[in-house]
Amino acid sequence: MTDSHTSIQLTNGGQLRNFIALRGLPKPVLEQILDTAASFVDVGGREIKNVPLLRGKTVVNLFFEPSTRTRSTFELAAKRLSADVLNIDIARSATSKGESLMDMLRNLEAMASDMFVVRHADSGAPHYIARHATPNVAIINAGDGRHAHPTQAMLDMYTIRHYKGGFKGLTVAIVGDILHSRVARSQIYALRTLGAAEIRVVGPRTLIPNDIEAMGVKVFNRLQDGLRDADVVIALRLQKERMDAALLPSESEFYNHYGLNNERLTVAHPEAIVMHPGPINRGVEIASEVADGPHSVILHQVTFGIAVRMAVMSMCMGGRETERAARRQQEQEGQDVR
Repeated sequence: MTDSHTSIQLTNGGQLRNFIALRGLPKPVLEQILDTAASFVDVGGREIKNVPLLRGKTVVNLFFEPSTRTRSTFELAAKRLSADVLNIDIARSATSKGESLMDMLRNLEAMASDMFVVRHADSGAPHYIARHATPNVAIINAGDGRHAHPTQAMLDMYTIRHYKGGFKGLTVAIVGDILHSRVARSQIYALRTLGAAEIRVVGPRTLIPNDIEAMGVKVFNRLQDGLRDADVVIALRLQKERMDAALLPSESEFYNHYGLNNERLTVAHPEAIVMHPGPINRGVEIASEVADGPHSVILHQVTFGIAVRMAVMSMCMGGRETERAARRQQEQEGQDVR
């Protein structure tokens, strides 16, 4: 699985060509994403919010699941890179008339598309598309099933690095519905690769995967134990659309035991930051006093998300351009030999 993900994501020279999952990607690639994003953070504050890195390129957003933040920030990121952006309304697309996914992709490829940003309810869908798409099209995973949400995890890593200066010595607590969270899985891979000292998952037994400890994390079923001395606290949304009702008696009971409020946060490090990938369910996983309080960096995550997605898109396109140049050179050398 790791080898498959790595080979489909990196060029022979180690450049990013697709961005499907964080599993298997080396630390230098993740650090390059963060460093590249840092160069884009100030673009949003300029009078002219565009850089020409993707000028003349076409980015197609294929969102088979609803999204507000992810889709909007991907669209803004592409436009700030000067790309042309095509948003496909899946509910009204030809797939609703029976057209297969591959037929739709082939038609979009025939329109000289350069990048597909894919969100899908089925785990592995972006990987499948990346294996079958033409080599000229880069694929970016905007979230697939329970599997991965790599750009969300990387904007979270950027936020942590921005406020904490790095990852060495950090204790990070991820609280809530770990079982159904593609974000949590991607965060864990990123935190391990970047060198966080301790990664904790906190939640009821029914919402924590049985094999999660094999990923190098510590499991806590009591909130106060999991939050103690944590430098970073990440609250997760209850993914009710993915869960069996029997896993959780009620939202109010979840809040009573695992909801973040100011009183419960007192056991964390005094300078702890609180994060949330959104959308927030106030009064379920987090209280407004925390979401809007001095520890919260939630809105900054959204702002940084644009820069991180700009970084990923520009790096994938750069990797593709390098591959194309290498193929052209090989073809030319072949002609010269003949």
